[in-house]
Amino acid sequence: MIEVLDLCKTFHDRKKGDIAAVSNVSFTCSPGRVFGLLGRNGAGKTTTLRMLATILYPTSGTARIDGIDVNENPGEVRKRIGYLSGDTKLYDRLTGRELLTYFGELAGMSPASIAGRIAELQVSFQLADFLDKRVGRMSTGMKQRLSLCRVVLHDPPVLIFDEPTSGLDVMGAREVLRIVLDLKSKGRTIIFSTHIMTEAERICDEIAIIERGSILAKGSVDSLRQSNGGGSLEDVFVSTVDKVFREEAARGEPVRP
Repeated sequence: MIEVLDLCKTFHDRKKGDIAAVSNVSFTCSPGRVFGLLGRNGAGKTTTLRMLATILYPTSGTARIDGIDVNENPGEVRKRIGYLSGDTKLYDRLTGRELLTYFGELAGMSPASIAGRIAELQVSFQLADFLDKRVGRMSTGMKQRLSLCRVVLHDPPVLIFDEPTSGLDVMGAREVLRIVLDLKSKGRTIIFSTHIMTEAERICDEIAIIERGSILAKGSVDSLRQSNGGGSLEDVFVSTVDKVFREEAARGEPVRP
């Protein structure tokens, strides 16, 4: 279970002063479900997820991951999550098997557990063709599949994916989504951020549209469409975000991209 409670993050800029990157974000996600965080680049998705992953400390508010508070016990939270960001790096000189073994050891797994888990993931993630290949010689799609494997190696109950299909071709993106849906079927609690509407429609049980660091709308794809008078999820997204721009213009605020 993921519970996010009035999460806020403010950064200080010497020229611009305090900048609110995330403002009073709240939502929940249950086991066996995918919660989608849908927003443009710079909308606050990554900052939100980094706070959930205990990489950033919230300015105020909190979140509970599997019942554990991210502010009070971040170390225990890290044991229960798998986090994949768009800029996750791998070690080019290691083979896929060596890399997974290394991260398994970092997670405190025994050699026998690591070997057994790699054997399982080799099948479900279809790694047989390149598991013993050096990472530096892998394609982008292979690296992303290996990254996903690294994230779930210690079998965490909660998974956080920050734009995991970024930079992939159509086939690579489809494979990533297949893996995410398979993890959902196994009862994992999943947060999936994206700015690609078709991805959100395909895999998310509930969606939150985020802009300027605030959640503007939240619900299932169908409920969001109905509240918008029909249309596609893209129509809902554009209409919701555009409303913010119109309100800012009405207040005489400068237009921001």
